Parts: sequence; C-alpha cells; structure tokens
Amino acid sequence: MESPARTLSSSLAEHVEAVCKHYLSNGRRCGNYWIVGDVNNNAGRSLYVRLKGPLSGKGARGKWTDGATDQHGDLLDLIREREGLTSFRDTLDEARRFLVAPRETTTESRGRNSGECDTIALARKIWAASQPIIGTKAEAYLRSRKITADLSHAPLRYHPALIYRESRDGLSRRLPALVAAVTDNNDEITGIHRTFFDPARNVKANVESPRRSLGAIRGNGVRFGPIDEFAIIGEGIETVLSLKSAFPNSPMVAAVSAAHLAAWEVPAGLRRLIIAADNDGAGRNAARKLAERAEAAGVEAETIVSQGNDFNDELRHIALECLRLRFVKFTANV
Repeated sequence: MESPARTLSSSLAEHVEAVCKHYLSNGRRCGNYWIVGDVNNNAGRSLYVRLKGPLSGKGARGKWTDGATDQHGDLLDLIREREGLTSFRDTLDEARRFLVAPRETTTESRGRNSGECDTIALARKIWAASQPIIGTKAEAYLRSRKITADLSHAPLRYHPALIYRESRDGLSRRLPALVAAVTDNNDEITGIHRTFFDPARNVKANVESPRRSLGAIRGNGVRFGPIDEFAIIGEGIETVLSLKSAFPNSPMVAAVSAAHLAAWEVPAGLRRLIIAADNDGAGRNAARKLAERAEAAGVEAETIVSQGNDFNDELRHIALECLRLRFVKFTANV
C-alpha cells in the first residue's frame, strides 16, 4: 500500500503550477520551471520548481532546488518550509487542505495564503486560551533548568491541557504545555511554539516531538524585549532565557530552531547582532548563514558558540557567572 505522504506528493505534483501560484505567488513561470527567490516567497531567481515530467522518479514534476542554499525536495517539503511546519502530520494536513480548497482562492489578505492564515488564527486562539506562566508547571520546569530570568513580562504562557497529536497514528491526548508567542517585526503574533510536559513531573513529555510550532514561524521569533539597534538571537527558548538570566536588560530573540535561525528576518534599524549558536553542525551552519545575511544588510554580526550542547546546558553545568563573562565583552558597550 502506498504511504499517505507518497500519495499526497503525487496529488500535489498533478497540480504543481497551482501549488506554486498558491505558496510562491511572487514567482513566475519560465519555460518548464517556476522561478522565485526562496522558500519564503521572496522575489528572485534562486529557487526553481520543475513543472513538467513524471509524477515520481528522476526528473519528476514538483521537485525543487534552491541554488543559493542547496535546499531541495518535493512539494511536501516545499509546503513544510514555506509554512514553517515542524510536525509531519501538520504538513500532511496542510497539503490536504490545499488539495480540497477552491483553486481560485489562492491568497488571503496581506499576502498570506489561506492555509497559513488558518494556522495563524489557530495559534492566536491557543495563545488567548492560555494563562500567565507565573506559578505554573511551565515556570517550575524553566526554574528547574536553572533559569533565573524574570518571566512576568515574557511572551510565555501556560496551557494545562493542550491537544497533542501523534504523527504516526494520529491519536491525540491532552498534555500541559509551555506556549510561547512568535511575533514578526511589527510585534504581531504570527504563531506559537509549544513545549509539552509530563503531567506528573516537571520534565518534557515522553513523546515523539515534545516541541512543536504552529503558524507562520519562518522569519519571525519569540521576542524578549523590544529590539532597536542591538539584539541577541539564539535557537531555543531555554537557550535565550539562559542568556536573559545573565543579561536581563538585553533584547533577545528565540528563533525556535536552527532552520528558523538561519531564516530570521533582520529588522530595519538593527546595527549589531550577537548570534548564540548551539554547539552542533546545524547550529553553527545556521549561525553562519544568518551572519552572512545580516552583514549583507549592513549589520555587525558576531557569533558565540556554546561550550555545551546549547547555552542552557552551559548554564546548568558551568555556572551563570562564567556564562556572563563569556558575553560581557560583546555587551559591554550596549
């Protein structure tokens, strides 16, 4: 029996040009390809999608490559990247929504497609239904990670029973969760990031993917303090809160993943950026890509790589003062 992913990929390939018009509306057809700047739907000619060919195999329609980043894949991969989805199930659901939607309804207001608007609306609904973090399991979890940062005004909330769906079998259950608001450079909520907890203990839930994002994540982030001319950015919320424990007055952003760190949209007016990179290949590569983009935009960018797996690991095993000393020379004049 053919897998659901393969079936959906073939169905999308049958409507490849409609997929491109829907998700990459700033591109255009050029011969047998759809040409656009990147998976973020920016104008340009770096990314090309094959419009002709068989439904599968060598030279299949729907296969795409970004010549600037070496990203590539099929239309399911394209949808996942464009929508900023981290869950395989959410990617399949978004593909199904597209395939049953009327073809003429390809865009929504403000340039967002209908699927993206749906996930943003759901993310905002979950955020509104969540409660302040102080005194909750979410705060207890963060404190157990030696995070001492003030959370009273952080873009973090708690939901005691948020739905978690397994990717493999589709079964769902309710779990407590930390909910973080993802915002764009206009401070509008475009999505959320969820960390699911064990109901009985202050640890992450023993599930396939205890961290999940929802909404328009790519280019945006969880912002801790208003950004003007200076910012510190890292991958995870715990990494950024560890740095916030050392430098409470510095504006910071959690990009929520390495891929989203690399794709963070540098705000206008930013002059200096410190990139706090996780100590692995993905983290260092993402930091390099962001630094190159920032410097191309006229921003002074410096990268600091964690001495542990990430900066929360460093905080827990080395000490807050040592962490502060590593960054102080970069923040002394801020």
